[in-house]
Amino acid sequence: MVKQKTIKTEISLTGVGLHTGKEVKMTFKPAPVNNGFTFVRVDLEGHPIIEADANYVVNTQRGTNLEKLGVKIQTPEHVLAALVGCDLDNVIIELNASELPIMDGSSKYFVEALEKAGVEEQTSNRNVYVVKEVISFTDEASGSEILVMPSDHYTVTTMVDFGTKILGTQNATLKNIDDFKTEIASSRTFSFLHELESLLDNGLIKGGDLNNAIVYVDKEISATTMENLKVAFGKETINVKPNGILDNLTLHYPNEAARHKLLDVIGDLALIGTKIQGKIIANKPGHFVNTQFAKKMAKMIKIEQRNYVPVYDLNQEPLMDIHKIMAVLPHRPPFLLIDRIIEMSDNHVVGMKNVTMNENFFVGHFPDAPVMPGVLIVEAMAQTGGILVLSTVPDPENYLTYFMKIDNVKFKHKVLPGDTLIFKCDLITPIRRGICHMQANAYANGKLVAEAELMAQIAKKQ
Repeated sequence: MVKQKTIKTEISLTGVGLHTGKEVKMTFKPAPVNNGFTFVRVDLEGHPIIEADANYVVNTQRGTNLEKLGVKIQTPEHVLAALVGCDLDNVIIELNASELPIMDGSSKYFVEALEKAGVEEQTSNRNVYVVKEVISFTDEASGSEILVMPSDHYTVTTMVDFGTKILGTQNATLKNIDDFKTEIASSRTFSFLHELESLLDNGLIKGGDLNNAIVYVDKEISATTMENLKVAFGKETINVKPNGILDNLTLHYPNEAARHKLLDVIGDLALIGTKIQGKIIANKPGHFVNTQFAKKMAKMIKIEQRNYVPVYDLNQEPLMDIHKIMAVLPHRPPFLLIDRIIEMSDNHVVGMKNVTMNENFFVGHFPDAPVMPGVLIVEAMAQTGGILVLSTVPDPENYLTYFMKIDNVKFKHKVLPGDTLIFKCDLITPIRRGICHMQANAYANGKLVAEAELMAQIAKKQ
């Protein structure tokens, strides 16, 4: 299992937003495990947080735009691509404006900043969704299609065809995310002249200049347009190169447009919120089809995770039997609600209970139709988690565990006599000062029967 990663120290960049033209300061900060990528608007009251989540996509015209409770984040795709390209899992991005800086129109400067900040391995294992079948999304209106198929690792291929003489069919492939820095990061955004005219007429690309976008000239430039371009970009002269682009720069790659589309795909798919093990193939990709595919993938993953039931060999010798459990936990029958500990690591624990008709609580809890009380299922999950937190002290017999908080409790199915309950508790944040914050799930009969977020603290016996 690969551990989650964040950056070692915070680092800031300053630039302008491509469309707003406003200067913006952006700061990358380390984030705790399972945080993912989150944006913080430090210029607004309360410093609202917007998660990099496909469900917050509200507009994909000229970039991907997020909005949560009226708070906006504009064009985050190049930054998200850099975060994925640097193999990071948890980073906080602070902004003092809605739009991220465009820099040179690529991910290059973001990658350089993240590398300068350094990478730090974290305590929890990385969550990776392994693709088992072909999943696709097609935009019928544009003919754009994106799909993912099973693969041993994450790869991306983009195929673009703009149907113009100056920029026709191009392909690009990233076989390994480790090659993002050298193969993809410096590929810059681009526009066609006819799009540029429309953007200028509508007051957009105020932050644009000829150093952060490639402009492909797909039509003859009129004298009026030429003058407008000179004014817009602050240039005394503008010419068209023989390869059909404005004379502001030299292409980094012959297929730079396809590579930048690949960069956008990686950035937009970061909105899934889970790393993917699979081969992505995108035909005529764009922000709309990318984010619609991200929404579809995120929904599928959420449903699968909700319905996922871990499988354990209950015939194997347990890590802890009832006697070892009683040597750690202060609970005793009839309130000791776990029989075995099956496995345990630094950040998770798995326990088990055989539910029999002889349980004391069945005597008075619906005796004619016995059902295990939900509160006792939660208590059993807490006792399982208690084993994990007590394992961090050398003398657990001298400690007691107390609830601090219970959130998001849900009961899915009844637990009846004869059921075998499996409890799995995963740390949400590292254990600090004896405080354990965990996600607890209970399973029986191949189904999730209960779940809750639990917070408990161990305290020395008085």
